[in-house]
Amino acid sequence: MNNLLAPLRALVKIKDLRRRFVFTAIVIAIFRFVAHVPAPGINLSALRDMFNSSAFLSLLDVFSGGTLGNFSIMALGLNPYINASIIFQMLGMAIPKLEALQKEGDYGRQKINQYTRLLTIPLCFLQGIALILLLQRQGLTTTADPLQLASIIFTLAAGTSLLIWIGEQLNDYGLGNGISMIIFVGIVTRIPINVLQTISTLDQTKIFTYIFFLAFALASVYAIVRVGEAVREIPIQSARRGTSSYGAVSSSHLPLRLNQAGVIPIIFAVSFMLVPNMLSRVLSGVNQPALASFATKISNYFTPSTIFYNVFYFILVVAFTYFYTAVVFNPEKIAKDLRSSGSFIPGIRPGPNTVDYLNLVLNRITLAGASFLGLVAVLPSIISGFTGVSSLAIGGTSVLIVVSVVLEILKTINSQLYMHSYDKFLD
Repeated sequence: MNNLLAPLRALVKIKDLRRRFVFTAIVIAIFRFVAHVPAPGINLSALRDMFNSSAFLSLLDVFSGGTLGNFSIMALGLNPYINASIIFQMLGMAIPKLEALQKEGDYGRQKINQYTRLLTIPLCFLQGIALILLLQRQGLTTTADPLQLASIIFTLAAGTSLLIWIGEQLNDYGLGNGISMIIFVGIVTRIPINVLQTISTLDQTKIFTYIFFLAFALASVYAIVRVGEAVREIPIQSARRGTSSYGAVSSSHLPLRLNQAGVIPIIFAVSFMLVPNMLSRVLSGVNQPALASFATKISNYFTPSTIFYNVFYFILVVAFTYFYTAVVFNPEKIAKDLRSSGSFIPGIRPGPNTVDYLNLVLNRITLAGASFLGLVAVLPSIISGFTGVSSLAIGGTSVLIVVSVVLEILKTINSQLYMHSYDKFLD
């Protein structure tokens, strides 16, 4: 019980953590206020009715941080930024200069973040145009003036830029990852609405289905926590240098998390899966029958209840887990640090052999962690397809994100708590 209450006590007692918590709360309050500032030219009541009747649009609203359902000035959410990040991660595998930047530590990450922000702007305009065309085909726009429609698109691009800035401030001065936090807040604020909608449409003949899903959700939360905390400990030995020679050998461990990437692969995968469905909705109303038919087929393939959707979603989660793990974990740097500190892995020669060994272990544990993430992501959708309760598929992805973000926040608090305890010991 003391271990559970330690993070809460740390938020009150430690000045730096208290400042980060207050900053996070203020920024989230600003975000939620701006999320309710509507963009002009949209029939909001008809838009809400359309979102409430579509599982795909409800999922899209979740990953916009809850801003799309209100069609606020942040209606595009972080999707353009996430798409830009995905593009640069993929380009890093094909362009040697980008790959070298990814391995240059903080400087490389800053340059890639700068390129990502620049690419986000044209993506904002493209997605804004697609969104306006979609709303026009549904008869949800209250104006047909090109200048007014252009002003809406510029407003949406500015809102996404503001949201990116908010996320970066949370990264630097808040608790946890900014992108994850914004999506987390969007999900949490929608929980009361989703619960009320589920209760109002409750089918008493499916009561056992809801009970089963509740039990599945609780089991998923437990499994996510266990896997999130799981580590593979690699033994490390260090030679202690004496007055004349190396003496005793001290032993320690290098902990490798089973899931190095956290919740980011899920966010990337869902953002990627939303693009084909969005494009198909835009193209389905064109005058060319062949293109409209092609768009309808894409929409049918990317329906959450289809086998193709779930298989492709699973593959994306696994792939993005590997991609993001390669970005955040650098075996070459760890091997160099071990060698410079006089440490080594028993039975493994320092240098390239250590790098190969770390890559081997990392690939194996990442496969297990990525497979688990993919399984938890698609199982609710599969079960939802059998039961016919579409809202539960969205709930499964939301539970995964919420639990993972809470774990990230707790780890941030615990790391600050350990640093504070260490500083007190030195004093």
